[in-house]
Amino acid sequence: MAALNDLRQTVTLELLARQLVEGFITGLHKSPYHGFSVEFAEHRLYNEGQSTRYIDWKVYARTDRLYTKQFEEETNLRCLLVVDGSPSMYYPKETLAKLRFSVQAAGALAYLLHKQRDAVGVCWFSDTIEEYTPIKSAATHLDKIFKILENRVQRGAQHLRPTNVANVLHEIAEKTHRRSLIIIFSDMFDQSENTDELFKALQHLKHNRHEVLLFHVTDHDTEKNFNFTDRPHEFIDLESGERLKLNP
Repeated sequence: MAALNDLRQTVTLELLARQLVEGFITGLHKSPYHGFSVEFAEHRLYNEGQSTRYIDWKVYARTDRLYTKQFEEETNLRCLLVVDGSPSMYYPKETLAKLRFSVQAAGALAYLLHKQRDAVGVCWFSDTIEEYTPIKSAATHLDKIFKILENRVQRGAQHLRPTNVANVLHEIAEKTHRRSLIIIFSDMFDQSENTDELFKALQHLKHNRHEVLLFHVTDHDTEKNFNFTDRPHEFIDLESGERLKLNP
């Protein structure tokens, strides 16, 4: 799979990303530097020669050490990219087409949002949240997101847990306190067949004023059209491990 850094040059994916979030974020041609306010992000140790303007004197009184306040800009959009990393997403194993698309599209969207100085985070899940980075617009945050996506793909399909989309969406709704755009990449194959629970989870996100976009990622040829050669096959459920022999 091509390195995610190559997505920085992928104009077509950038245009696709703009169309997907049209009406929700400002366009690329509007300056992201006008009308922004700032919010506190973290403390860092004061280094000699730095401006004393942002020293936190209350922290100094408690710790007898000098710390400066670090700020990041409040942005037009907060976005969480949610990627399904369960076993079924590693199908077909020859190409990893579903996972490849999801990771590269998430990387392209992360780059677009970062370029616009919007805040972005990533969530990798199976039956629970396995990896989570908060939604931020800090300068180093994009590289962290790319590393998470790349490392997860490189780990392969071993020791994976089945999907529980509803539980994960409830977790995200509880963790994401400010109104955000939640973009989900998943084949929606789930260990639970209770669709009511899934809709309750989506309603939980909407109740918290989040916008939700779902990329329903499937292998069109086999999973949708069931296009297999005319001979007996053994089908294996990658989520549960169940096997079924039949002639499609």
